[in-house]
Amino acid sequence: MKIFENRNFVKLFFAALASQMGTTIGNMAFAFYLLDRFSHQPSFATMAELMYSLPTLFVFFLVGVVADRFDRKKVAENCDWIRAFLTVLLFGSLFLNSIPLVFFLLFLRSAVTKFFYPAEASLVQSILNKDQYAQAAGLNQMLFSIFMVFGVGLGALAYKTIGLQGAVAVDFFSFVISAVLIRRCKIPMEARLPNGKIKWKDFSIGASYRDFKDGILYIARNKLLASLIFGFFVFGFVNGAFAILPIFTMKYELSPDNYEKYASYFAISLGIGLLAGSGIGTFISSKIKPHQMMIYPIFLSGILIYILGLTDHTGIFLAVVFMIGTCIGPINIAIGGWMPKIVHPKLMGRVSGWIDPLMMFAQSITLGMIAILFPKIISNVEYLYYGMATVILLVFLFYAFTLPKLSRELEYSEAKRPHLASNRKGQVHIS
Repeated sequence: MKIFENRNFVKLFFAALASQMGTTIGNMAFAFYLLDRFSHQPSFATMAELMYSLPTLFVFFLVGVVADRFDRKKVAENCDWIRAFLTVLLFGSLFLNSIPLVFFLLFLRSAVTKFFYPAEASLVQSILNKDQYAQAAGLNQMLFSIFMVFGVGLGALAYKTIGLQGAVAVDFFSFVISAVLIRRCKIPMEARLPNGKIKWKDFSIGASYRDFKDGILYIARNKLLASLIFGFFVFGFVNGAFAILPIFTMKYELSPDNYEKYASYFAISLGIGLLAGSGIGTFISSKIKPHQMMIYPIFLSGILIYILGLTDHTGIFLAVVFMIGTCIGPINIAIGGWMPKIVHPKLMGRVSGWIDPLMMFAQSITLGMIAILFPKIISNVEYLYYGMATVILLVFLFYAFTLPKLSRELEYSEAKRPHLASNRKGQVHIS
């Protein structure tokens, strides 16, 4: 593949993987630790998940502005160095046996993470041409799938073998590796600073608010982009549920004595499904339209999630999870290949900066509701799956009625105004 001839892409690709791998191993090990130590208080594990999503609500108005106004390469690299430092503090806090302090450091580390991905995504957009976006999205999804297969399993393995402290140490080295890879990238300054150089004295609350407002208006004026962003918000509810429900399902229903093992099997099944779906999605991405790659898999995902609530057999549960992963793969590739085409490079940070806050806001709501409802009010996990399936099917209906029309309008606009269809670096600019 020609995309691998781009050394900057390869380095950013593996930097993002190392960064995510480090976060996941420590987070999963910590979840197992809480469930072991506070087995009669499952809300503790849910609260830990909240520490990963709640920071978004405090920094969401800054992350996109920072990615667009400051050196994107330095932003991404410094995020890794700061997280490595916070991980050292987290390692020390574990010896103090202070759960509130650990929660606080997890909160801070997650807050810094929110600045990493908009900057990294903006850099990737700037070093590729529009014909490589779908391919890059497919590769990202495939490697993420492999990471998911082993990530949670490695978290459980690390917790059982080298302990929670060892898993946190793995986090530290992963962040360092990511930072070094990003530093070694040779990216032109115009791609790192598409809006020109800014001085700290020019960065104020008022300026940040204006940039933040520009991002909102840009999304609102582009109906297709707004529809995709809305989908991310709704998918956040599902992410929140899947972050903790499979562990609860294994711990309290399907396999109480071996829940760590089967929680790892869940991640493996989902990861292999994502890998298969990503392969299928990459193959068909040039043959069918992006909205078709989204609508039908979303419908199937809703039906399959409903089946998860009906089954009481571990093997069937894992098989259905595999099929859900197969459906999610093409959806992610469609969105990942579509978004860079319809977002101007100068605003990519602000647009990307909206995705995570909306998803994390929805995820926080879901985790908060689960912490309140389960097991005091809702004692059966399956009802939570039914609610999640209903949300997904509503998203299917929304996209089935909106995306085909918006896709046709985009094609008509590009055909009518070919001179506006591309900007420098080959990216599509929708005004």
